[in-house]
Amino acid sequence: METNTFINKAADKIFSLGLTTPAILLLEGHKPLAFLGSQLLLVAQPILEIFVPGELAGNIISLLESPQQLETLMVELETKAVQLPNLTEET
Repeated sequence: METNTFINKAADKIFSLGLTTPAILLLEGHKPLAFLGSQLLLVAQPILEIFVPGELAGNIISLLESPQQLETLMVELETKAVQLPNLTEET
């Protein structure tokens, strides 16, 4: 799956679950540890693929490896959070 497609799907899922604010806080707080987390997931990937599809695991690892991709995910989430009040006013 293309990286931007994965980021958009992840942001949509987080938003639909109502976890936008906690996700942004978690991503901001753990941004310095994201690369380490991606490396740990790489080591655990063979075992992780028993529970999670390989493509999803690979997408998560590539998302955590790149600070730019994490920033893109946070921007997507912030954009969705800002648009929420506008959606309720229109209906």
